[in-house]
Amino acid sequence: MDNSSISRFSDKVEQLLAYCQRLEEDNARLQQSQEKLHNERTQLLQKNELAKSKIEGMIGRLRALEQN
Repeated sequence: MDNSSISRFSDKVEQLLAYCQRLEEDNARLQQSQEKLHNERTQLLQKNELAKSKIEGMIGRLRALEQN
């Protein structure tokens, strides 16, 4: 291999390394985003359960008032 071939090969390797670095960074950002969304979903499910419980309590009290 001559110097120009080695240079082109070296450039390609550098491009691949840069591409791999970008992929790793993108993957890390996606994992953080996924974790954030998972946490938000968990919080929303908890809020939903709390609201459901409160509504069921109100319905129970309304039924009790209705029977009186």
